[in-house]
Amino acid sequence: MRISSRILCVALGIAVLAIAETASAALGQSAASIAADRRSLSAAKPSKVPGDRFELHAYESRGTTVREYLSPSGQVFAVAWDGLTHPDLAVLLGTYADEYRAASRETPRVRGQRNRRVEAPHVVVEMWGHMRHLQGRAYAPSLVPPGVDLDEIK
Repeated sequence: MRISSRILCVALGIAVLAIAETASAALGQSAASIAADRRSLSAAKPSKVPGDRFELHAYESRGTTVREYLSPSGQVFAVAWDGLTHPDLAVLLGTYADEYRAASRETPRVRGQRNRRVEAPHVVVEMWGHMRHLQGRAYAPSLVPPGVDLDEIK
């Protein structure tokens, strides 16, 4: 009984590490991270819209549409979403997630206010909306390509 319990614990640990590896992508990562994000969020195949200043990849996950913006160099510089719920930001923010969490704890919530902006040294996350129509965006200011207006990230 003890040996099977240990084997189960080891198997669960390996599974958790595998899931964490799959989810380590997004903001600041390459275009290859979009496929990992899509798998982590159990999303449908993305659509791709090429452009001069950036490329847009969009996919739907559990009633929420997620859009990832790639710079001409192929790096994700922003993500945006709208839908029934906010997506898992740990997946979409990748290496910026811890910085966002720390800044979020320091940013006071205003009671009754539906929008929220959390600004950390390397990432900005904005969320707004109402029940069943939540929206937001996150971007790394240093990665936004020249000529891209932040109003285009929506």
